[in-house]
Amino acid sequence: MGLRETTTGDSNGQPPCARHSARHACRVLVEAAKQLPSVGTNVIMDSGSENLNRIVDPLFDGEKMKRILALVDVSHSNSMIEAWWRSLRHQWLYLHHLDTIATVRRLTAFYVREHNTVMPHSAFEGQTPDEMYFGRGARVPEELAARRVDARRRRLEENKRRQCGVCPRAGLDEKAEVAA
Repeated sequence: MGLRETTTGDSNGQPPCARHSARHACRVLVEAAKQLPSVGTNVIMDSGSENLNRIVDPLFDGEKMKRILALVDVSHSNSMIEAWWRSLRHQWLYLHHLDTIATVRRLTAFYVREHNTVMPHSAFEGQTPDEMYFGRGARVPEELAARRVDARRRRLEENKRRQCGVCPRAGLDEKAEVAA
């Protein structure tokens, strides 16, 4: 089964069955839960049938995870994560030949790692998600601001120093006119 079949339906365009989607969502949530602290993690999700069903529902019976339904329990949506998935697909995965699930997993792992540890985000004033989450990037906005000021200063100095051959250089032409 290829990537298309597991995410959007089979090769005939039929959607995946609800049981398959629910079991997949359940497996993902169980794996994620292994990484969570013992109590109190909110899981924001949409109201899709893969998230609301008899297979997934028991995962939220304990205190470890609390299900928060976007636009139901809270006024905001999960559009940020949906945008992230769209970026992963269109800006990375679809640029590669996705011939095996192992390839998709390898490429996805790389993208997630780079997204979290390398790529600066404007919403975080140039910090990476890891720097924000672990509190290691407090200096980044100030450093970036100082570098911007320095880059502008150097660019201005370089532009003033250069002469295109058509425009007279300020100051030199005035002295030449006085000497004449």
